[in-house]
Amino acid sequence: MAAAIIDGKAVAADLRTTLAENVSKFVERTNVQPHLAALLVGEDPASAVYVRNKQRACDKAGIRSTLHRLPAEITEEGLLALIKQLNKDPTVHGILVQLPLPGHIKEQVVLDAVTPLKDVDCFHPENVGLMVQGRPRFLPCTPHGVQQLLLTSGTQVAGAHAVVLGRSEIVGKPMAMMLVQRGEAANATVTVCHSRTAGLAEITRQADIIVAAIGKPRFVTADMVKPGAVIIDVGINRVDDKLVGDVDYEPVAEVASAITPVPGGVGPMTIAMLLQNTLTAAQLSVGMTS
Repeated sequence: MAAAIIDGKAVAADLRTTLAENVSKFVERTNVQPHLAALLVGEDPASAVYVRNKQRACDKAGIRSTLHRLPAEITEEGLLALIKQLNKDPTVHGILVQLPLPGHIKEQVVLDAVTPLKDVDCFHPENVGLMVQGRPRFLPCTPHGVQQLLLTSGTQVAGAHAVVLGRSEIVGKPMAMMLVQRGEAANATVTVCHSRTAGLAEITRQADIIVAAIGKPRFVTADMVKPGAVIIDVGINRVDDKLVGDVDYEPVAEVASAITPVPGGVGPMTIAMLLQNTLTAAQLSVGMTS
């Protein structure tokens, strides 16, 4: 029997409806409109699409969005000066630096410059540390979106063996840390695999849940999956003008019990969680914690 499809688009739409209601209540109560400032450096087409989608989502949720388009030649100092200005601006609650940045700019320096109170991507070491300790200010958008999909799909996470493929700062590492915490869609036993992992297929075949974020198209094949496993595909790769995930979708769907599609799986959830973090940042700015 083919796997159930975990529809991230539908789940994200529900979350965004609730979020829009919460934003409206917040504005009514405080007369403060949550405001996300996005910084787009250069002309990367994929980045431009991502930012445009985020702006549209902000508009629908009642969140103000401002886009700062910057030339690819901007100096690191110039970019840091803008971030400093946005950090000080009390009307800006969230700052999003769209990655990747041009090669002459050090990403870590730029991301560290965003004040932790406006770091809605949860990249700042202070926010990462709080998350690791189980007392997050913000949760990283993609891993949080994955957790919401596990929760709404009724996946049994507590006590399950989850295998995370990938160890990036954006997905792999925070995903593993969030799955191992106490709480909803957590309490899992977690194995992190990466490019140096020996006997990878043997490990993935033991998994009740696989989160694939390795950046290689159709990397996870059916023979790597235990029958009945739940597959969350974070990957998005362009192959012959078609978007595909890190999972070989059709064959794996014949083995798994549930699977996310690409597109329409994790992607919409990432944006929904970004909006949630922006509202949280606005709430924190006026002394509210919920």
